[in-house]
Amino acid sequence: MPAATRRPSFPIDWGSLAPLRIKARAVADGVFAGMHRSIRKGAGVEFGGQRPYVPGDDLRFFDRRALLRHDRLMVREFETETDRAVWLCVDASASMAWRSPRAPGAKLAYAALLAAATARVAVASGDPVGLAWIGGDAARPLPAAAGREGYDRILGALEATTGALDLSDDDAAVERAFAPVARKARRGAVIVLFSDLLDLPPRALQAFSVLATGGRSIVAVQVLDPAEAELDFHGHVRLRALEGGAVIEADADAVRAEYKARLAAIAATWDRELTGRGGRLIQTTTAADATEVVRSIVTASAR
Repeated sequence: MPAATRRPSFPIDWGSLAPLRIKARAVADGVFAGMHRSIRKGAGVEFGGQRPYVPGDDLRFFDRRALLRHDRLMVREFETETDRAVWLCVDASASMAWRSPRAPGAKLAYAALLAAATARVAVASGDPVGLAWIGGDAARPLPAAAGREGYDRILGALEATTGALDLSDDDAAVERAFAPVARKARRGAVIVLFSDLLDLPPRALQAFSVLATGGRSIVAVQVLDPAEAELDFHGHVRLRALEGGAVIEADADAVRAEYKARLAAIAATWDRELTGRGGRLIQTTTAADATEVVRSIVTASAR
């Protein structure tokens, strides 16, 4: 496939979504954290099976019934709440930089807010967080790390990135973004994609959905501008795509129904594929309550 076409960089238009640190903290404070469990074993509240006794095991979990019935020394195991890595994949391609006049901020700004708040919730739960990018200028991928230092690095990377690159026909860009996540995210990891899903290359859905293999969970968050979601224009309009180079002239009122049907078809395709792999699609606009969106992300990742 052709390499990504260089387009001008678009600094994030934060609008009323700035400053990111304060806004992300306010969003995270409204979200209940620690809603997931891992498959690792330990002392906990749910029975997870038995295994042979090994010298040094806690005798509190010694299974006396197994000894009486089968003359074997066995230890009971329990599932326990524990850390689990969260990987944030942010679409920073050119189309994500768009903001309509009445929107609170650009799509990339809102995606960054959701990602930062999700990271704060995860870190507060003791989970490490990693960061990957699709497109963007000055986009720094980060390995999964826990604690305040890891969270500060996530914030810094989100604040420094600008929207750039036409990825509409660049499958390699998606592979470059997801391949490191596929290598590093272990069983039990949660992978969250933030994107408008509109100008991604053809293989993007397949490349993301396969990340659900190996016991990992995937969530895609579609972020649209309110004007984009509703085609909030009237009369004759001339629209130019930030990716792909398409220019369309039409009567907005006449084509609105078909336009929204096509948007719905894109979402339905993603939803069908993700649901089939145990994942979830969350749809939102930049005008939506970010706390509710992040709460939905946390709930979806707890499945």
